[in-house]
Amino acid sequence: MTKLSFGAHPYLLGFDQLERLVERTAKSGSDAYPPYNIEQSGADEFRITLAVAGFAEADLAITMEDRALVIRGRQAEDGTERIFLHRGIAARAFQRSFVLADGVEVAGAGLENGLLHIDLKRAQPEPVVQSIPIHTR
Repeated sequence: MTKLSFGAHPYLLGFDQLERLVERTAKSGSDAYPPYNIEQSGADEFRITLAVAGFAEADLAITMEDRALVIRGRQAEDGTERIFLHRGIAARAFQRSFVLADGVEVAGAGLENGLLHIDLKRAQPEPVVQSIPIHTR
């Protein structure tokens, strides 16, 4: 028996990109650092919050890369020699990616009390009705 893939279903024309998107999302690692929340703050609004304790605004970068929201963090070396008796606060570099659907845009970002908030908004497309002419052959 042949397995029918999601993108090859006869009623879902042109959705092969969605299957690749699901595969790409599944391959993105399951690293738990930094921890994050995703909230729905309105009908078409979302907020991603990352716990980035110890990172300054200059240590963080947020970019959009091929429909993926990419957050990177790298702390600058302060040059001082410190001796830790216990080190429980992670200070390693990180990269966290979130794939955004078409129409979802970044509305803004802010750093507050060690939490990086990224606000997203889904734009409502204008309904389009289009007549398709029929040509005789």
